Amino acid sequence: MPSETEKLRTQLLVLRCMRDDPSAWPELVAAWERKMLYYISRLVPRHHDAYDILQQVWFAAYRGIGRLDDPRDFSPWIYRIARNKAIDHRQLRLLKTTDAADDLPTSDDHAQDRFDNAEALHLALDRLSIAHREVLTLYFLEDFSVDQIARVLEVPPGTVKSRLHHAKRDLRQLLENQENP
Repeated sequence: MPSETEKLRTQLLVLRCMRDDPSAWPELVAAWERKMLYYISRLVPRHHDAYDILQQVWFAAYRGIGRLDDPRDFSPWIYRIARNKAIDHRQLRLLKTTDAADDLPTSDDHAQDRFDNAEALHLALDRLSIAHREVLTLYFLEDFSVDQIARVLEVPPGTVKSRLHHAKRDLRQLLENQENP
């Protein structure tokens, strides 16, 4: 969860970027790159694709940051860009491949790390639907409100609440199944 200090730092960096301060952009990227990569990697099946998408996100953000109305809106704005780029990538992959099943993660991809709780959580997250992964990542890791998530996903808040409910239930079930194979 981002602290108030981190939120303020981001807002200041965004303001500096909006004012064309050349040193602000690398600082903003450094502060957000890990979060963005994690989020994107939850949306696409191949880790190396996440890096390509991340570059597209930063390029789009660089070009569009001047049109951002309020620096406090940066977080939902950058996540919306990341989500849209990931969706575009998935759709392009589906057009290019004849067997989309190759893109689905398998439960054996990280079998050697199953004893690590964090890895078990990541495996379970990867097995959830993309809609459920998105809401859980934004809600728990980014501490977004239901309304902020609704803006990122461009859905009504009621839909976010429903997805959160079902995602938590499904994640709990997957984690319990990993503990009791």
